[in-house]
Amino acid sequence: MVAPGLKTAALFAAIIALFVTLGGLAGEYLFGSLLGGLVVALSFALAFNLLSYFLCEKFVLLTSGAKIVTPEEVPRLARIVDELAPQFGLVRPRLALIPTQTPNAFATGRNAQHAVVAVTEGIMRLCDDRELRGVLAHELAHVKDRDILVMTFAATIAGAISFLGQAFLFSTLFGGGGNRGNNNGLLAIVAVITAPIAALLLQLAISRSRELGADEVGARTIRDPNALADALTKLERANDRHPAPIGTPATASLCIVNPLRGGGLVGIFSTHPPIEERIRRLRTMKLDYEYKLPGRSRSDRNLAGHLPSAVR
Repeated sequence: MVAPGLKTAALFAAIIALFVTLGGLAGEYLFGSLLGGLVVALSFALAFNLLSYFLCEKFVLLTSGAKIVTPEEVPRLARIVDELAPQFGLVRPRLALIPTQTPNAFATGRNAQHAVVAVTEGIMRLCDDRELRGVLAHELAHVKDRDILVMTFAATIAGAISFLGQAFLFSTLFGGGGNRGNNNGLLAIVAVITAPIAALLLQLAISRSRELGADEVGARTIRDPNALADALTKLERANDRHPAPIGTPATASLCIVNPLRGGGLVGIFSTHPPIEERIRRLRTMKLDYEYKLPGRSRSDRNLAGHLPSAVR
């Protein structure tokens, strides 16, 4: 089994290679300079995504209908988060409640200091304390590993590739480009169609890899992978029966289970791994009683295991 971290690194290498290749072609075609194409594309994408990055939690909370709440308003949620956060080296993030009975949860915020963990009213009703601990451990793993930053970088590169493809197309349609040849028009059409789609698929694959990584880190830290596996089983069934998209498709990608239902092509463009695969991985982890955490010292791994497997 390939570790999610290694898979993410490989996907990043692929998306950057795609960006460099397309940027070089566009730069030569439009500006007579490979570097010119890279700089222009990256500048546009970076400006847009930096704005999104710094305003991400405000945007997500607004579009999802989540409301920041005090620990006194959600004592059960606050108690569990207070117990889990130190295991991830975090202070308690802000808490938010989403007024819907469809069970789900997400974390947002550009870093631990700006993090928000949001849950729906439905998940608080559906899950018992042990299952809720599994869900919240997953969300805290996202915060700990700075997955919002990772996904912002992926979106920046994907956006740059999309911009390059469009620039290629417009230049071809309107006669631009100083180094055009007989085959450049066909090359531009192929690039504008395939490159943005490939970039999107790579971006989605990175998102799926981060979900698997959060499953693993969260489950190993609390030493109870079945807690999340049981919760995912309940959440998937409930969302199948009563689908209720939370926010926009972009914010839906943050949720622990995909609130957007569908199969076929929808599954190909899903930001989440198949729920069956996630549950299978978690059930398999239960057989590994050492719960070794890659990249952490033995003392850190021992510390991560001190939390009991259920909240009493």
